[in-house]
Amino acid sequence: MKVLLLGAPGAGKGTQAQFITAAFGIPQISTGDMLRAAIKAGTPLGLEAKKIIDEGGLVRDDIIIGMVKERIAQGDCKNGFLFDGFPRTLAQAEAMVEAGVDLDAVVEIDVPDAVIVNRMSGRRVHLPSGRTYHIAFNPPKTEGKDDVTGEDLIQRDDDKEETVKKRLEVYHGQTAVLIGFYSQITGERAPKYIKVDGTQAVEAVKAQVLAALGK
Repeated sequence: MKVLLLGAPGAGKGTQAQFITAAFGIPQISTGDMLRAAIKAGTPLGLEAKKIIDEGGLVRDDIIIGMVKERIAQGDCKNGFLFDGFPRTLAQAEAMVEAGVDLDAVVEIDVPDAVIVNRMSGRRVHLPSGRTYHIAFNPPKTEGKDDVTGEDLIQRDDDKEETVKKRLEVYHGQTAVLIGFYSQITGERAPKYIKVDGTQAVEAVKAQVLAALGK
């Protein structure tokens, strides 16, 4: 099963990715992990990417796609793979199709922006332990304090409302166009397009996703 998981930041992709990879016995592939592995291994593409990164540039799509093709040729991808965070743009998606990298399914976890802002901006974290709370859905016993230690909770910069809104703008400006792209592919190479309401309970989303994927 070759799957692309789409959804805005905070839509719950990470949780659903764990369910999908476990159900099908496939690896989760992110470009960040792939880049780090290629650089560490000193592959030709990894060395080229490292040079660009060291110079402060952005790694070109052709390098990323070359790495993707190398990665999915490895043994642990024999039953498929799950793409996480790639492709991010229409140009990358088109280049993947041209490179012959086909998908069986595109899964979109759909959550309205207002819900995501509420989810993420309400998070509070106890940094030393990593314990996470939410002011509405999972509040601490004492406001602003960790239940175990009584120490202060903080709101991470990534969870601040203005930051979340900016990330959503980037998502809608770049990645969301992939939904239209993949839904328009026809013929044998057309992936199954699956849209799931991500505002449901986690287990309900899991059940719908896995059922649609044939599990």
